[in-house]
Amino acid sequence: MRDPYQVLGVAKSASEADIKKAFRSLAKKHHPDTHAGDEAAKKRFQEISAAYDVLGDKDKRAKFDAGEIDAAGNPRGFDPRAGGFRANPFGFGGAPGGGAGGEREFHFSWDDRGGAQGFSAEDIFADLMGGGRARGGRGAPRPARGEDFAVAITASFAESVMGGTRRIVLANGEQIDVKIPAGLKDGQQIRAKGRGGAGRQGGPNGDVLIQVTVAPHPYLTRDGNDLRMDLPVTLKEAVLGAKVPVPTLSGTLNLTIPPNSNSGAVLRLKGKGVPAHGAANSEPAGDLYVRLVVALPDPPDAGLRNFVEGWHSSFDPRARMK
Repeated sequence: MRDPYQVLGVAKSASEADIKKAFRSLAKKHHPDTHAGDEAAKKRFQEISAAYDVLGDKDKRAKFDAGEIDAAGNPRGFDPRAGGFRANPFGFGGAPGGGAGGEREFHFSWDDRGGAQGFSAEDIFADLMGGGRARGGRGAPRPARGEDFAVAITASFAESVMGGTRRIVLANGEQIDVKIPAGLKDGQQIRAKGRGGAGRQGGPNGDVLIQVTVAPHPYLTRDGNDLRMDLPVTLKEAVLGAKVPVPTLSGTLNLTIPPNSNSGAVLRLKGKGVPAHGAANSEPAGDLYVRLVVALPDPPDAGLRNFVEGWHSSFDPRARMK
């Protein structure tokens, strides 16, 4: 094991405050909670903790400086493999009774005056992950908020307009049902409050943050709270007028086409756009705008062709462009 002064990067003349400051800075930087799955950071954190276990205790530091104990806190000349090795609080070294130990649960004892023997956990963890130990509470755990989970989904156009419920799978494998509010726009985020990771020591649960992409619709587009669509109509319907079915997200409606309606004419279906939504329906319902597109028969109609060829008219739709 390396010299603890070198591990913490302090001089042998360093004060207790300097040693504590160096330890807290290194522990925060290499804490396993910020380096998930990084074995090198984990080992580095264990080495830092073991060094502070020696230098953070006045008696141990004095014995180390006097050459009575080694960097692991063992008496000089003692073979830890022979048994009786005292493991440091983070499991760095062997287990009591012999054999090299693996990781151990962090714990420490208290002296008769109520002070921590070795390093003070409340000083360490108060600065690390925002949770840790509460000051003045004899190491009592401080409540910590649970983890937020981020999820990305693609909602159908109908779901984004009318609202709905979607079942999603979280990072921990749990499945939850999430309400998609009416009027949701592409790129908006839904927050499922309290459905994320469990809080620790009585802290609140985290949230689930759902980033939503809205899939396009085959014939509808959105314009604010209004919807727009092109509706093919026959030449006969455009000339003579008619009632034609219009497919909408809330069902099929009949639309009255006035006689002599040109291709490109726009008709409005009031209140048939995005439904009223928001707090207390602060966003009023939009309208559905239907643009007429006159469609000729396919395959071509011979009778219509004969009629047009025999039709005599002086009407020139381009006259206004001259």
